[in-house]
Amino acid sequence: MGAKKKADNKSNDKDPGKGKDDKKGGKVKGAQGVVVRHILCEKHSKKEEALAKIRENPTLDNFISVARTYSEDKAKQGGLLGLQRKGALAPEFEEVAFGLPESKGSNLNIGEAKTSFGYHLIVVEERK
Repeated sequence: MGAKKKADNKSNDKDPGKGKDDKKGGKVKGAQGVVVRHILCEKHSKKEEALAKIRENPTLDNFISVARTYSEDKAKQGGLLGLQRKGALAPEFEEVAFGLPESKGSNLNIGEAKTSFGYHLIVVEERK
């Protein structure tokens, strides 16, 4: 099954890929690595429940808190996967992660992907 690509900018869902403006008014620049967090859920319904909790308070701190509660992977670290280079992630996950702008404070950009591991909610903290 292919990746579902959505960015959640609080009030609207858009493709996180090509042409996305960053907060400086430019395009999302290509990166060789991203510092990424995710929430992994085996079931779509659990992923949707986690997403609803995040939308109640769309901040990076809340994403980390929800990750500790809902994620079935890396929960103790708030979903932190650390710096990931191109080619190191599942292709569906990588396509979404490298297409997202950075999330800082209350500027939360969420991407979604479906991989063989399950359903992912993804945020990028830093692009390198």
